[in-house]
Amino acid sequence: MLKRLSTAELRTMVEEKAVVVVARRGCCMTFVVRRLLQYVGADPAVRELEEAHVDDLGHHLAEAGVMLQLPAVFVAGRWFGGTERVIATLVAEELRPLLKKAGALWL
Repeated sequence: MLKRLSTAELRTMVEEKAVVVVARRGCCMTFVVRRLLQYVGADPAVRELEEAHVDDLGHHLAEAGVMLQLPAVFVAGRWFGGTERVIATLVAEELRPLLKKAGALWL
């Protein structure tokens, strides 16, 4: 069983890594988001949560003004969005420059 992810642990992870994906354990869209980010050259840190922990984390994030949409992608220490935002920015050719500016690409 995966351990509960506190908001402090999430904050630390997001601050230390250029790209972080937080998702429900076993969610197929997590694979899609990870592959799209890898396609443009990023190496995202992925943290999967047990279903029981998702509601708890969602409550804490809502208090901070962030609507929980899993998988949730954080770039350069800030909430970026979910699957739709990753796909939209990829199609608009905005994802790679955004990740490069965030220091998430080796290029």
